[in-house]
Amino acid sequence: MHKIDEVLKSLPKEPGVYQYFDANGRLLYVGKAKNLNNRVKSYWFLTPPIRPKHPQGTRIGKMLTQAEFLDYIVVNSEEDALILENSLIKQLKPKYNILLRDDKTYPYIVVDEKADFPRFEITRRVIKGAKLKYYGPFPSGAKALLESLYDFYPLVQKKSCLNGVKACLFYEIGKCLAPCEGRVSKEDYAKIVQEAKKAIVNRKVLIEKMQERMMFLAENERFEEASKVRDKMLAIESLQIKSGIDFASRANYDIFAIEQGKNRGVVVKIFMRDGKIISSTHSYFRNTEIFDTNEAYKQVILSHYKNLTGIESKTIIVASDFEDLESTQQTISTILSQNIKIEHPKSGNKAKLAQLALLNANELLKQEKNDSKIELEIKELLSLERAPYRIETFDNSHMMGQATVGAMVVWDDGTWDKTSYRQYELQAKDEYAQMKETLTRRVESFAKNSPPDLWVIDGGATLLKLAVEILNKNRVNLDVIAIAKEKLDAKVHRAKGAAKDIIYTQNGEVFDLKPTDKRLIFIQRLRDEAHRFAITYHKKKKRKEDMKISLYEVKGIGKATLQKLLNYFGTFEEVEKASFEEIEKITNKKVANSLKNANIIEK
Repeated sequence: MHKIDEVLKSLPKEPGVYQYFDANGRLLYVGKAKNLNNRVKSYWFLTPPIRPKHPQGTRIGKMLTQAEFLDYIVVNSEEDALILENSLIKQLKPKYNILLRDDKTYPYIVVDEKADFPRFEITRRVIKGAKLKYYGPFPSGAKALLESLYDFYPLVQKKSCLNGVKACLFYEIGKCLAPCEGRVSKEDYAKIVQEAKKAIVNRKVLIEKMQERMMFLAENERFEEASKVRDKMLAIESLQIKSGIDFASRANYDIFAIEQGKNRGVVVKIFMRDGKIISSTHSYFRNTEIFDTNEAYKQVILSHYKNLTGIESKTIIVASDFEDLESTQQTISTILSQNIKIEHPKSGNKAKLAQLALLNANELLKQEKNDSKIELEIKELLSLERAPYRIETFDNSHMMGQATVGAMVVWDDGTWDKTSYRQYELQAKDEYAQMKETLTRRVESFAKNSPPDLWVIDGGATLLKLAVEILNKNRVNLDVIAIAKEKLDAKVHRAKGAAKDIIYTQNGEVFDLKPTDKRLIFIQRLRDEAHRFAITYHKKKKRKEDMKISLYEVKGIGKATLQKLLNYFGTFEEVEKASFEEIEKITNKKVANSLKNANIIEK
């Protein structure tokens, strides 16, 4: 890092990314520039004394008053700068950049029309092919839609069916016409495929069939089956936004609208194919006090398209103009190897689509749930940078150094995000090294899964300091706290269940809250869930290792010898990868022969 006034004297005129840091080296802001010299200098009055141009009450003004250091990275093009900027924001979570987390890739339903008897399948990759027909993307409900097609249209149910020579159970129950036995011609089967294709786009026909099936099942008291049909039907119905816009052409558009509300913002995505809205989705985001339209649209669009190999839509419609529209357009075109157009239409049907997306965004903001005050209270109590709406909590578990595991649980906006839970097999032997390994591996995954608002560590001041050091080393802007049992005479005080939980913060404060304090109870709840998850994984791994130990003992390997091997190689898997010579060197020839004869190691 370098002092700002020094950097301003020697800025290059190439494209790149610049980073502002505060006096403690914490990252404040990441920006991109077509010309670093012009862009960075535009923030400052350059006549001594150097001072910010932006008013102090603005987001950038606040950032500049805290900025002490400035770094930059030169890249080859403005498009490269845009991609690097987006990546750094998601990995490092700068204080004054907005972070939108929705970067999922959505599935499509695809049919290979060149096949004699085509099947519909789910895919996340769009591959250019003359006879491949894609439907989607489907942010949700793709599985329900696909299963319903196979429920109501007698298609080839499984790939393996076409390899058979005899009609199977699917034919017997009327779900397949047995092309394997030649019971249906290609032409007649093609008609069924056409009907199924129509049902994907015009789902009203499919939903009517589902309603009839549901009523039949309910009337026959098959309530569990009826509820499954109902759930699929609701998933399919949730895909579509109703529109009165009439497109004479078979237009393909992706439409994006981003709006901010009082406590949160919302991103709405609508996908139009062949002149019809085929699906839509929305996601909320926090930290709207630093909302920036330009950053928001750049992040949403780059995140949506960066992992795709191709799309059917060549036009992206946005509900608001933004500064980097042209460079974002060029970047997406380069990523997809297609000529993509980003438009902010002022009139016509395209403008009506943008307004439709905005209308839905505003309706969603009206429906937003009341914010829980607990996150705001914890922010105030612990002097956090942000209200901790998304929290990752860490714990480790082992038994006498065996089956050592780490666990991370995730709290997101009032609920457990169990799809984001993570388990780690650890090699480290002591508690400090185990937490270091767990946290380091999580930091290494920030490029793929952005950091949260807060880390909670199950441990005391020492492990808290470790977490802060790991984050500072990687320049990640993230709050951390730790929670641990009170210690008396260097021992955890547990007499009669009277152990108190103490909260440690990275600014050196220690909180000894009353057991009834709801803020403490909330943090304990996070810690207890991490502990439960870690213990569950540990027990599973321990059972697996116990089975391995039993296997080795059957093969004539004693516990002491096995422990010697594990101490050297670390895991059973590494033992099994070892050569005869390595085993012989660590133990003796007899043990090596026993493992070789039992096919545990390669001969």
